[in-house]
Amino acid sequence: MNHNLAVEEIKQLILNAPIGKYIGDHGAQVFAEHADKEITIKPNEYLYHHGELENHFYIITSGKLSYVKENITKDKPARVLETLEQGDLIAELSFIDDTPHTTSCMAFSEATVICFQANDIRPLIIQEPRVMFDFMRAVIKRVHHTVSKISKQQLALSDYVSTAGRGQL
Repeated sequence: MNHNLAVEEIKQLILNAPIGKYIGDHGAQVFAEHADKEITIKPNEYLYHHGELENHFYIITSGKLSYVKENITKDKPARVLETLEQGDLIAELSFIDDTPHTTSCMAFSEATVICFQANDIRPLIIQEPRVMFDFMRAVIKRVHHTVSKISKQQLALSDYVSTAGRGQL
């Protein structure tokens, strides 16, 4: 482990995060022992950009980060798609399926994250299959929640458009 936080602190952070209820005490311990480092992101600094391919994921330890759509021109600010807080996972989908990031991730105020490297985590598929299964369940649960939220927003927008703006939005 190559960071400032102790294993026990990371374990508690994981247990208190949404993922904690899926991976439990043992899973939190395993992930805490395999954390790589803590990274500080300054305001308006990017953790990563759309299209980049990385081999790690993160858990926010403090501050807030946002998934953003970067603008091509410098005179317009990045458009916030979703804001993430302490305990939230970041970049876990790209980590799992080895695809480039579909959004950028930016800090609007100082934030810190714990980084988990693929070389440290992927061996757990063999060493700790139950922990990794539970981790995947947590990620899938988040995806289901996001898809449900998007579907509700699309339905509300469709209702609004179909009533020529007289519907609720």
